[in-house]
Amino acid sequence: MRVFVTGASGWIGSAVVPELIGAGHQVLGLARSDASAAVIAAAGGEVLRGDLDNPDVLRAGAEAADGVIHLAFIHDFSRFADSVQTDAQAIDAFAAALEGSGKPLVIASGTPAVPGRVATERDLAAPENPTPRGANATTVLGLASRGIRSSVVGLPRTVHGEGDHGFLAVLINIARERGVSGFVGDGSSRWPAVHVLDAARLFRLALENAPAGTPLHAVGDEGVSTRDIATIIGRHLNLPVESAQSETFGFLGPLLAIDQPASAARTGDLLGWRPTQPGLLEDLDKGHYFG
Repeated sequence: MRVFVTGASGWIGSAVVPELIGAGHQVLGLARSDASAAVIAAAGGEVLRGDLDNPDVLRAGAEAADGVIHLAFIHDFSRFADSVQTDAQAIDAFAAALEGSGKPLVIASGTPAVPGRVATERDLAAPENPTPRGANATTVLGLASRGIRSSVVGLPRTVHGEGDHGFLAVLINIARERGVSGFVGDGSSRWPAVHVLDAARLFRLALENAPAGTPLHAVGDEGVSTRDIATIIGRHLNLPVESAQSETFGFLGPLLAIDQPASAARTGDLLGWRPTQPGLLEDLDKGHYFG
């Protein structure tokens, strides 16, 4: 299968591309810069120059492929609504190119936080449990009615592994700057997590086998307490571990304060996906985050 991948040079894309190629697929990767193009080419993919703001390029990429995996998202939290809108426009471009083809469209979204219980795949695009990107996820699932084999992969707050510069790296930097490894409240709030290699395998399985209109969760750890995360960070940095105000963590504060466990049981039953890589705490304790 020839697969058009957006975000192919990013953190998750850099794992998805070799996963696809290793399974015998060909990759056409979207690149907005020379550096991104070099990463895609080095991994064995073909390069299509452009970005998410160019719907003509997105349509061309989708039309030239047997399926699309859409991973790119502009992570500018100061203009998050604009990022969601850009994402919606990209989805519209893919829909126009793939309508009636029966080809797969797999997009990345986020696992929801559902008060009082563990979130399941059914909550991914549920109107009563919205996430900032939930409307786009709902749109993609609805493309099943337009002859597109659409699916949405909900990613947890932490997609970890060696080379991760995401939320864990931010927490470590904050701990170094403050001299304290912190958590919000009593630290009982839980984050779901998944290793990047396990997530990459799920994107491939969704591309190959997910039925049209399927919500999926890429969750390895259902919920890891933020206090346990802070404890390992404190031990590696030789810092005290203490509760702190939400504001201490900037944009991460609200995420640390919310209990947001999530399950991937239905995903596993449907696609036979089972995480095989180290869990979040084991991976964090290996030490590669602290180099």
